[in-house]
Amino acid sequence: MSDITELAFKARELDAGDELAGVRSRFVLDDVVYLDGNSLGALPAAVPGRVDDVVRRQWGELRIRSWDESGWWTAPERIGDRIAPLVGAAAGQIVVGDSTSVNVFKALVGAVRLARLGDSARDEIVVDATTFPTDGYMAESAARMTGCTLRPVTPAQVPGVLGDRTAAVLLNHVDYRTGRLHDLPGLTAAVHAAGAIAVWDLCHSAGALPVGLDEHGVDLAVGCTYKYLNGGPGSPAYLYVRREIQDRFDSPLPGWNSHAEPFGMRSDYEPAPGALRGRVGTPDILSMLALEAALEVWDGVSIDTVRAKSLALTDFFLECVAEYVPPGLVESLTPVAHGERGSQVALRCSPTLGFARAGDTPIAGEVMERLIGRGVVGDFRRPDVLRFGFTPLYVGFADVERAAGVLGETLRVRAGSDG
Repeated sequence: MSDITELAFKARELDAGDELAGVRSRFVLDDVVYLDGNSLGALPAAVPGRVDDVVRRQWGELRIRSWDESGWWTAPERIGDRIAPLVGAAAGQIVVGDSTSVNVFKALVGAVRLARLGDSARDEIVVDATTFPTDGYMAESAARMTGCTLRPVTPAQVPGVLGDRTAAVLLNHVDYRTGRLHDLPGLTAAVHAAGAIAVWDLCHSAGALPVGLDEHGVDLAVGCTYKYLNGGPGSPAYLYVRREIQDRFDSPLPGWNSHAEPFGMRSDYEPAPGALRGRVGTPDILSMLALEAALEVWDGVSIDTVRAKSLALTDFFLECVAEYVPPGLVESLTPVAHGERGSQVALRCSPTLGFARAGDTPIAGEVMERLIGRGVVGDFRRPDVLRFGFTPLYVGFADVERAAGVLGETLRVRAGSDG
């Protein structure tokens, strides 16, 4: 029996023992190996019918009555409570709405204001230097607004730069480029020991692994819902405000939806109680209720089971890549240690493969185009990183073996053409 056949046989065995195999039927899928759920999750089968009802009946027939009769008005906190167990939070601490970028801004400015309640001299925001760009942009704007100095450092450097000037620290739970999982419990504890406020971006971890917001005392957190939560393109993000600080959270965007009396039409602003003060304007109902339907795929699913399968999938993918891809053509940027790995694998293409067209498209881009043409969908980050996201709810082990096999064939062809 060849090595390739052995790995294919192993994939079948792993699929046969997969507790989550039946969840795949809750999604609209085809025979493509879809490994880009870390950018946009697949469509849950319940969403089209729900959206049709929202448009035709709730909007088309009930019209404005749906704010009450269809529960539109309470959707942000109701859906927030649905997300809460997936990130280790009790009910009443998450509100859904706006984009991740907007929520990062709300959280950071609110964090500085919270820190200054205890010490008005705190004037520094520490930000993950490897963060997704929008977090950095928002952090820079929040620093200008609050008169703070922005200090970009790597997550590993955070404990060493904290001090009595630190007001807030913004970190990513999982590095979007490499898939590295950062130490949320340890870093949160270090931030608190310095008297600062911890803000976490959960975009690449929520729905893929346990987060433990309440357990680890995270102050504020934000996240998108269109990746592992499968809420659809542009689905609304969410903001977590720990219960113990809700009465002191001062949002920089005090919209009418976060007012204690939103229909009182008062000229003075009084924040609503609880996490509701994280709301701003009118909820985006169509995408929000599509998200609510999408979250039904989590019924009966344990996040711990999801995490176990995620690690098994990424382990198996790395095993298959090591077998199918000739030595020296790719290098994994994703940590081997389970405690340091999210739910994606990032592979750097060897520079010896050269570039596709006189420095135009990097080889990683060309390789990914060829993979997609053969039914294996991932993505790439310039200049040389192939990213493969593993959504345990619908990705199987046979998918993983097939993807690695196609990758190996594609890179062998490319290396041969350069030789």
